[in-house]
Amino acid sequence: MYVPAPPAQAAPALAPVPVVSAADVSFAPRLHTSLVLHESQLDVLAGETAGISGRLQEGHHAARAGQPVKLQARAGSGWRTIAATRTRGGGRFHLSVSPQRLGSEAIRVRFAGDGTAVSSSREAGTLNVFRLAEASWYGGGGTMACGGELTSSTLGVANKTLPCGTLVTLRYGSRTIRVPVVDRGPYVAGREFDLTEATKQALGFAGVGEVWSTS
Repeated sequence: MYVPAPPAQAAPALAPVPVVSAADVSFAPRLHTSLVLHESQLDVLAGETAGISGRLQEGHHAARAGQPVKLQARAGSGWRTIAATRTRGGGRFHLSVSPQRLGSEAIRVRFAGDGTAVSSSREAGTLNVFRLAEASWYGGGGTMACGGELTSSTLGVANKTLPCGTLVTLRYGSRTIRVPVVDRGPYVAGREFDLTEATKQALGFAGVGEVWSTS
């Protein structure tokens, strides 16, 4: 006897697969960061230690320990790293460097950021690296070797060899001033700079003695 085969069963319909766009995926935003600077020692003799202390903040809280922080100096249109450290508890850090090269350069503190926190930078002032120099002062009037008339308000120094207009940073006690070479001298053995009367007053210089110089 012929028995017909049962009719084929239709396959069950598959549930549609939802399409998820990139806009539907939520990512945790990276934390905003900021650098708070507390103390600094940026005027030093060559070979001595300059330093700066502060705190890294992530959002409204102190950063985690172990975050890298750098001290950078201006280098043309960019920056070069001169010291590096990692944060301690409470996001605190201390950066130190013992520069040998005389001069003045702008510095900043930099946190490069990571997968959970964005980068941040903070200008930290000017690092001045000095040496000791014997100085005196002079006043009166007359024409200066670099041009112009010497008056009681002329800011500058006399030096025998530095080109006219060279900027020199001088420090005496707790005072610092940056002035140009405006004249020639002094012509006394052992003395390197003659400060104009206005420069002497600005520094509170005693008359003859040692100053710190970046030249």
